[in-house]
Amino acid sequence: MLGDGINDCGALRDADVGISVDSGAGVAKDCADLILTEKGLSIIVRSVILGRITHGNTIKYIKMVASSNFGNVFSILAASAWLPFTPMTSIQLLAQNLLYDISQIAIPWDRVDEEYLTQPRRWNAKDILKFIVVLGPTSSVIDMCTFSLNWFFYGIRTTSDNVKLAQTHWFLQGLLTQTLIVHLLRTAKFPIIQSRAAPILVFSTASIMAIGFVLPWIPAFRPAFSFAQPAPTFVGFLAAELLLYAVEVQVVKMIYMKIFGTWL
Repeated sequence: MLGDGINDCGALRDADVGISVDSGAGVAKDCADLILTEKGLSIIVRSVILGRITHGNTIKYIKMVASSNFGNVFSILAASAWLPFTPMTSIQLLAQNLLYDISQIAIPWDRVDEEYLTQPRRWNAKDILKFIVVLGPTSSVIDMCTFSLNWFFYGIRTTSDNVKLAQTHWFLQGLLTQTLIVHLLRTAKFPIIQSRAAPILVFSTASIMAIGFVLPWIPAFRPAFSFAQPAPTFVGFLAAELLLYAVEVQVVKMIYMKIFGTWL
């Protein structure tokens, strides 16, 4: 129903979608579901698309952050049962979460796949829970790799060993994997080739990964964050872990979509 007068109020209320214009009577605008601020109905189409983009990016953020936090908790519980020392200090956890959250500020401006915009989407708490339960432990696999490297390769097994080195290694691996994997989780398609993130999201994630990587190498920052200089050999292991995690998540994504028929 389209109306702009006081007499149209009843019909606007009863209609599935009541539309008024910005120059219409105040009562009519109060009764309407939509108010046109431009001449023509094309603005409605743009508004619907913008709403779906906003919804899609909101779901992206919630699923990525929730699954990441769940994975971190899962890894900390596993480390507490295995390691005789704290896997990461509180200041390191705070710094890691802060840097990761800063990298996610650009998500509202990210692109959304055209297939996602073809139909309306609803808030589905069960779908979010499934995503968290499946993707959360996926990140813990790489965390276990880092714990194993620290334990077996670098020989950090007791509190008298170089615990700061082990904590620094996990800080680096945790931050870089969390931030990099945004580009795989943000789309149901194959990242980069089939779906590319918005330039601002690429910039924010790349910047945070660079900042997080160099922090432990700068002597002035080590005391403040309880860092040790990372072992040079760990850089190679870190690159391998990033590649392994990307492949792992892509495989899990394909299986997830085949079972549940949806991603975001």
